[in-house]
Amino acid sequence: MRILYLDLVGGIAGDMAVAALLELGVPWELLQQGVNSLALPGVSIQRFSGQRHQISGTHFQVVVAGAGGENLEQPAQPVHAHSSHAHPPHSPSSHHHASHDHEHTTHEHRAGSASHAHRPYREIRELLEGSPLAQGPKALALALFRKLAEAEGAVHGVPPDNVTLHEVGALDAIVDVTCLALALDWLKPQVVYCSAVPLGRGMVRGAHGLTPVPSPAALNLLTGFPVINGGPAYEQTTPTGAALLAALARPLPPGSVFTPLSVGVGLGTLDPPDTPNLLRAVLADMPDAAAPAEEPPPAGLALSHARREWVELATANLDDHNPEWLGHLLERLWEEGVLDAALVPVQMKKNRAGTQLQVLYPPALRGRVEQLVFSETTTLGLRFQVMERAVLRREPRRVKTPWGEVEGKVGWVGDTPRFTPEYESARQAARRGGVDLPQVYRAAQRAFEDSEPE
Repeated sequence: MRILYLDLVGGIAGDMAVAALLELGVPWELLQQGVNSLALPGVSIQRFSGQRHQISGTHFQVVVAGAGGENLEQPAQPVHAHSSHAHPPHSPSSHHHASHDHEHTTHEHRAGSASHAHRPYREIRELLEGSPLAQGPKALALALFRKLAEAEGAVHGVPPDNVTLHEVGALDAIVDVTCLALALDWLKPQVVYCSAVPLGRGMVRGAHGLTPVPSPAALNLLTGFPVINGGPAYEQTTPTGAALLAALARPLPPGSVFTPLSVGVGLGTLDPPDTPNLLRAVLADMPDAAAPAEEPPPAGLALSHARREWVELATANLDDHNPEWLGHLLERLWEEGVLDAALVPVQMKKNRAGTQLQVLYPPALRGRVEQLVFSETTTLGLRFQVMERAVLRREPRRVKTPWGEVEGKVGWVGDTPRFTPEYESARQAARRGGVDLPQVYRAAQRAFEDSEPE
């Protein structure tokens, strides 16, 4: 399985992600053509080679020109968490990536153009929907901005369509998102994973004045992701970067094994002495993420012999689906190797009776689960949750009963084994012997207990 792993060494912002993906082979001409197709006046893109802590990489930049042809981007000033004084202005070659989404609050106003930095989400959506971009990258770009609008709406208590995007509504953010969508569509990874997400600390000056780091929208988007609090006194993960993770990525499962094929390094514009301000994008093959390598149990789990692993839960509510088809869907899901699948009765809007589909699976199967549910049901949407589960040590076991062998599993709670017969094996034994199924279960349990040493 082809994966994309985002190693968030110094955090993630739109420009850093685009730069890292460029180093994985994404054609520069593809991004230029995509940006030109948006017909945004005075907008161009550039790339530069550079180093952070003597690690070479690429820096990506969006240039927004004014009437005189100059780049009028004016960064907002980040401030220390313990001080109300702004940092001295940075030069264009040294301002940091992490306030990239918060650094362009004034330049378009100064340019005197109609496309100012305060843009309703619906206006950005209409711009992208009406663009000549191919359907794949267009859908990705729309999904990213939808995530941003939902996060801002949750922060301010308004519906997404009523949200006005300030810093992330500027032209350079629209270009960043478009280039990200084009690059990801070209690379076509089956799954996107990420490391723990660095947040940074302090304050940044944006459209509404001082905003804490991480911004409320970014923190909202990172629900369910492991994060690293503290760190350097600037915004390491921006709303655009957080939206990319929320829309497309999930945490790398513990113990995962993959084979790197190529590595791209995207540089942030600040070069702090204590942190390499860069993002590494790794294109890799993952042979079997469903079975991560065994790890020693965390503290407090040794007595149960349990290990921790990351899984995902996909859910969909169905109210217009033919119930005769649901059994077929479950069979298909089991064939794909999901961990569990269930159908739960639910009461839906307009008092309609419905069914909630719940599918638990290893993260590597997400693409296949999504494809199956959309092709085999009438649902128009799926919800995903990343969660951790504890798994007891277990092994298969056969026991002898008067009606033949019965298969089952043994799990250990501490040093105590627990045997559970497999239903299908017990059912076949009951049919062979012409006895009740509970009788077979009890006989199998006794056979296991008699076989265990004292």
